[in-house]
Amino acid sequence: MGSCLTGVEQPAMEVAAVPVKGGGGRRWEEEAPGRIVGNGAGNVACLFTRQGRKGTNQDAMVAWENYNGTSDTVFCGVFDGHGPHGHLIARKVRDILPSRLCDLIYEDCGDSPTTNSDGSTLEENLSLYADAECGSPTLAGQKEHLEFFIAMKESFRKAFKIVDKELKLQLNIDSICSVTTAVTLIKQGHDLIVGNLGDSRAVLGTRDQNDKLVAHQLTFDLKPDHPSNLTPKFKLL
Repeated sequence: MGSCLTGVEQPAMEVAAVPVKGGGGRRWEEEAPGRIVGNGAGNVACLFTRQGRKGTNQDAMVAWENYNGTSDTVFCGVFDGHGPHGHLIARKVRDILPSRLCDLIYEDCGDSPTTNSDGSTLEENLSLYADAECGSPTLAGQKEHLEFFIAMKESFRKAFKIVDKELKLQLNIDSICSVTTAVTLIKQGHDLIVGNLGDSRAVLGTRDQNDKLVAHQLTFDLKPDHPSNLTPKFKLL
């Protein structure tokens, strides 16, 4: 199972649906523009999973291009269920976590996580550099970047907690003996915000001087018996 996110935009099939406001926040129809939940490909993301030999496929994944209605923002998530109802939990988290996180970002940042009240974009204001030719980060840029990460980190944390509470209210799902991992990220402009819980992994592929593909692990496995791994981990790249 895997989700692949590329920096090169490719033409893709269009999915028709619209976001709906209401209920104290924003909710999204199950089919939303740019949202992929099964094997398939979009403009910048592709997904693939295959049934193994051990029984029910408990994997679930999602890629959501134009996330929160922003053209340069993509959400990706991979969820690996465990236990008798692991497949149900993985799919449930896949379906509700992106929209809950989107609602929280909307509450904190407005219509778009990259839009300020004056119409400028956060990506412009969050640049670490005074201009494209400047080689040293500015203090203002570093401060804005840190504040942005802290806000996104809190949105991720709250979304994970909300989804956990919602799972406990599902009468047809045993969320005590069944669980799921969740490795999620938002690509916004040139930034990657990674939120991870469990032992699924996010890997960044780059090119070296010889144009060979090099893999960089962005997350580390969170095991219950490790004292430092009791809470979700978040990273801004």
